[in-house]
Amino acid sequence: MRIREGFPGQRLRVLPADVVRAASAGGPTSRLLVTDAGWFPRALHHGRARRAGASGTVVIVCAAGRGWCRAGAGTVAVGPGQALVVPAGLPHAYGAEDSDPWTIAWLHATGPDAREFERTLTGGGPRAVVVDLHDVVAVLGEVERVVEHLETDETAPTLVRASGAAWNVLAGVAADALAGSPVHREPVRRVQQHLRAHLEAPVSVTALAAMTGLSASHFAALFHAATGGGVVEYAKRLRMARACELLITTSLPVGEIARSVGYADAFYFSRQFRSVHGCSPSAFRSREQ
Repeated sequence: MRIREGFPGQRLRVLPADVVRAASAGGPTSRLLVTDAGWFPRALHHGRARRAGASGTVVIVCAAGRGWCRAGAGTVAVGPGQALVVPAGLPHAYGAEDSDPWTIAWLHATGPDAREFERTLTGGGPRAVVVDLHDVVAVLGEVERVVEHLETDETAPTLVRASGAAWNVLAGVAADALAGSPVHREPVRRVQQHLRAHLEAPVSVTALAAMTGLSASHFAALFHAATGGGVVEYAKRLRMARACELLITTSLPVGEIARSVGYADAFYFSRQFRSVHGCSPSAFRSREQ
């Protein structure tokens, strides 16, 4: 038998229907509103089944233990350090594993921002998604802030604060989904740090891949999946961001700035700068001063 709630040490808040209607009618909470939130520690026999789905987006963050979710024809497993996202209106069932029941922080959210969050993760398809979180402690902390706000009262300022914390949860989960698994992300993160620390160094995909112990093709694919672009373009954007900073905050000649961000040829640097910012370095400096 599955139980919905009633676990020792749990925390649970559900907004009344009239509060949801008023908060959804206007203001910041019309974009994103948390209607339900909670914390279920070691939730033995926990489970829910919704034949018509939930009215809002369901986000469950697993801190420990294991669970599962069945939606459509498939069943996905949920473990520590993962987030389960179930789109609004999607029929589903989920629950804790009996042998190792999950400890979860969770929330339900409504509004256009919640729908956009769903589309980011699912591509618009009717499916539940499990995301490997890069910093589960940070995400859990934001869900806890949501619960704390809802435990305070149901006034408009408090609901806005809860929405802000919930936005951080959704943004964190979406960013981790876009970046990919932390295991796959680590080589990319190392190279990104190297590129930021060595803007003046030549960019070689083969050499950077060797730093990670991966083939050039495998590394390039991972990098593109994590960032949405190639290594060379990423490095160029870093260099141009630094060049902008130097143009605004120093009186260094353009040629010296070019060399400091890896361009021996000032004319080539200017062409690259224009391709990103739509104007020459000198024009950018004049405009920003």
